[in-house]
Amino acid sequence: MSRDRNIHTDIYNRQIKFGEQGTYVEGDYYNNNPQQKQNLAEAAAEIQQLLETLDKTYPTDTTSGKMKVAAAAVEQIDTNPALSNRVFSALKAGGVSAFEQLLNHPAASFVIGALQDWQQTKQS
Repeated sequence: MSRDRNIHTDIYNRQIKFGEQGTYVEGDYYNNNPQQKQNLAEAAAEIQQLLETLDKTYPTDTTSGKMKVAAAAVEQIDTNPALSNRVFSALKAGGVSAFEQLLNHPAASFVIGALQDWQQTKQS
């Protein structure tokens, strides 16, 4: 006998199937605190705007161009303590996967990789 359950959250909608063996698929979820969601959205919007500004300086039609945009964005985040704190706080609240959902830019995957590394380094 199999039962389907839908779990609805503000960002993710995952269907979990409970089968005969009791297995299920987990989704990615984060805290439903509205202030944390707003902080995450604001930090992602700030990074998105930064990426859009930087792609006027570096071409994003090549891998090396995307990497340059990402490196410049990470450098600006690292050298701006207020932005750095906002991004790290948002990472703690929503995780890197939430940023992946919110960033829409050719260099976003490189920035996401840097954020993952940064998050691991900061937590150590």
